[in-house]
Amino acid sequence: MKNNKTILLFTVLICLINNIAFAQLDSVKIKPLLKAHISTLASDEYGGREPGTKGEKLSSIYIIKQFTEIGLVAKGEKGFLQPFTFTKSLKVGPKTKLKIREFELETGNASYPLAYSANASAKGKAVQVGYGIVAPSLNHNDYDRKDNLKGKIFVIDASTPDKGGPHSKYAEFADLRTRIDSAIAHGAIGIIFYTSDKDMKEPVLDSKIKVTPCSIPVMYLLGAKSVILQSDTEFDVDMAAEIIKVEATGNNVLGFIDNKAENTIVIGAHYDHLGLGGDESLYRGEPAIHNGADDNASGVAGVIELARYIKAYGPKNNNYLFMAFSGEEKGLLGSGYFAKNPSIDLLKVNYMLNMDMIGRLKTEDPTLIISGVGTSDAWKITMNYIKHEHFKVKTTESGVGPSDHTSFYLKNIPVLHFFSGTHNDYHKPTDDEALINYTGEFNILNYMISLIQKLDDKGKLNFVKTKEEDSEESPRFKVTLGVVPDYAFEGAGMRIDGISDGKPAAKAGLKAGDIVVSIGDLKVQDMMSYMKALGKFEKGQSATVGILRGKEELKIDVVF
Repeated sequence: MKNNKTILLFTVLICLINNIAFAQLDSVKIKPLLKAHISTLASDEYGGREPGTKGEKLSSIYIIKQFTEIGLVAKGEKGFLQPFTFTKSLKVGPKTKLKIREFELETGNASYPLAYSANASAKGKAVQVGYGIVAPSLNHNDYDRKDNLKGKIFVIDASTPDKGGPHSKYAEFADLRTRIDSAIAHGAIGIIFYTSDKDMKEPVLDSKIKVTPCSIPVMYLLGAKSVILQSDTEFDVDMAAEIIKVEATGNNVLGFIDNKAENTIVIGAHYDHLGLGGDESLYRGEPAIHNGADDNASGVAGVIELARYIKAYGPKNNNYLFMAFSGEEKGLLGSGYFAKNPSIDLLKVNYMLNMDMIGRLKTEDPTLIISGVGTSDAWKITMNYIKHEHFKVKTTESGVGPSDHTSFYLKNIPVLHFFSGTHNDYHKPTDDEALINYTGEFNILNYMISLIQKLDDKGKLNFVKTKEEDSEESPRFKVTLGVVPDYAFEGAGMRIDGISDGKPAAKAGLKAGDIVVSIGDLKVQDMMSYMKALGKFEKGQSATVGILRGKEELKIDVVF
């Protein structure tokens, strides 16, 4: 009997020791490891870790090395890697040409196709149609009194009658897609744009904003060369446009701890960044390496060290999938791909913790921002019992946000997003390792470990849909449909990835997977035309939304 009591006492003591050990990271050991990870990933050698580049590959190799040393099991499609393809850029194909009268124009330096263009050719008479603008409210129609347009190539001035640029009174009617659609409706078989406004920024062939090609070739003629278009009479044109999508491969990195448990916790962070900048950069100088120490080498370092600690100390009532996502900066491409092509059963995922920028906790008034606390009833209850004397905790309810946890929330998985706050180096080359607050990151990881420990014996968390919250960084529209777009979708229309409760789409019965092809009388070919269509409506107005649901075409009335 005495031996049994001794064994019981020893067992309880061991459990207490383990709990104490688990609740506390070793600052002396962890901080140098965090620094080593961030210094490596945010080094110039890694070139800003843009998806599909050498820097991304070096990063994935480094993360795999850490996962292997820790003892994680590979859980990707190719070992630790889960590849996905995406359109990295667009380039002009060799079939592209533009011959005006006897002038054969050099592609690239004199003319080029626009992203709206079909891969197609056209040959015939060209005719000037002014600005190609139809603006009934301004009593302006460039197609008035123009006969016999069908079957001709339209030459369109891409500026506006008042040369007002983005502040033109014609701006509502002057975006290129609207003019292209109007030209096609009036019989155009090809379009040549130019500008008579020397101050106008000329459009470029760009893949950053996805558009759906139209049905005819669309070319742009650069400034000085546009003089050859000036004619009051028809003239001969022979044109062809070929746009080649340059595809690249990104890779998620997945490592697994198999505790033979029923459910799995996903802990993730994106490891990609902006490379040399690009449109997502807030820096306006010459191209420079955006090292992304906080965004998001800090989060990846956190994933690696949580994996190391949990592998060594448990707890054991869940399995763990540690993920480093790529393509986050390009629209949650990696996490979105995983959510649609999971390597584990998503129905068995208990919850997902996402770390995006946890390396710059402010020394004055330190605040940890945790989003997604409304996605499960367990979050707030559990967080009430976690001490956090080193920082304040600010919470938001929504499971939707500009980071990878959104992809899991849309699959009805409880999520939390950890974020140490904004700073002036965000999306700039100055986001460097020397600015990381390692004590702050250490304390954040300790907080996360306490959360994981306290939930270990609570079973599978319930999931709660949350209301959409406005963000100061989000574009301002007078109305919203209340959906999350699928940014990886490259077909015609705007595919819905998720629906926000209580918003117009949910009330009208739209579903994830629906493809919006029209709003009212406005066609929706892509994200740009979708946003333009929303801008036409006021709160309280209604519109008929055309959707494709599988092979079925539906018309659904929505009240904004």
